[in-house]
Amino acid sequence: MRTIFCIVFVLCFSLSSWATGHGPVFGYATPTNSQGEWSFDFGLQERDTALGSQLAARSMFTYGFTPYLQLSLTTPAILTNTHANLPVTMMSGGDYFQSNLSWRFQHQAKSIGKRIETTGFGGLVAVGPQAGSGPTSTIARAPGFNAGAVAGLASRSHYLWLGGAYTYFIERDSSRIPSTVSYSLVYGFRPRSLRKDYPHWDWRIFGELVGERSSRVLMSGSLMSGTQAHQVFFGPSTLGIYKSFAIAGGVQFPVYRDVGSFFPRERVRVVINLSYFLFHREHSNRE
Repeated sequence: MRTIFCIVFVLCFSLSSWATGHGPVFGYATPTNSQGEWSFDFGLQERDTALGSQLAARSMFTYGFTPYLQLSLTTPAILTNTHANLPVTMMSGGDYFQSNLSWRFQHQAKSIGKRIETTGFGGLVAVGPQAGSGPTSTIARAPGFNAGAVAGLASRSHYLWLGGAYTYFIERDSSRIPSTVSYSLVYGFRPRSLRKDYPHWDWRIFGELVGERSSRVLMSGSLMSGTQAHQVFFGPSTLGIYKSFAIAGGVQFPVYRDVGSFFPRERVRVVINLSYFLFHREHSNRE
């Protein structure tokens, strides 16, 4: 019943993914919504381990106040869960509600269709009602905050973004959910043969390297051994845009895993994301 309630909450209230219709599905990117543009994203991700898999859904609702300032609200739901703990992850799913204000404070046009830009973001994070399973599910849950930045180059045919973020949860009853440092390096390519305008699909291909390092769990005033984790994943993804709709998907495999004894080894992560844009303007930031 808890799972059903969360699914209904996500679908009805749609305060909405690992990515947006602007870019990659796993890593950070600089684009923001155009002024007056609303967007809705719905994504599904599966994390597969030797002890089972976790399927999570996330919805994100975003509004652009200016071409450089946007607000996004995110709601999650864990649909199926492994019987073992999984490392805390802010970049790639989990039971975390988020509100982020993003400001693209540096935007330098080098030539027509080419720009160098930097976007900073930050906001509040709250753990959802689904505690998951395993020993860490008994930790007293409290809200926290996250902050980060991403910079890079974007053109009509090539994209390169480097970003990182830090998430911290408040201590409650001498217990605390692990802090997380996440980072990503993304390269994107927009082939000329697939670079088309409406009424055709416009496609991009990405190679995404993402990493997450989380601290140990604090429980009853003591740090629990075996609860730290550092993982790096790499894999391809793609994004297609058709008028006001976008679809994206990707798969990632571990290239580095250093996890404590509490956690199983993740074997693969898969994401599918759908986006819808409202009041989209012709010359928006989606290039």
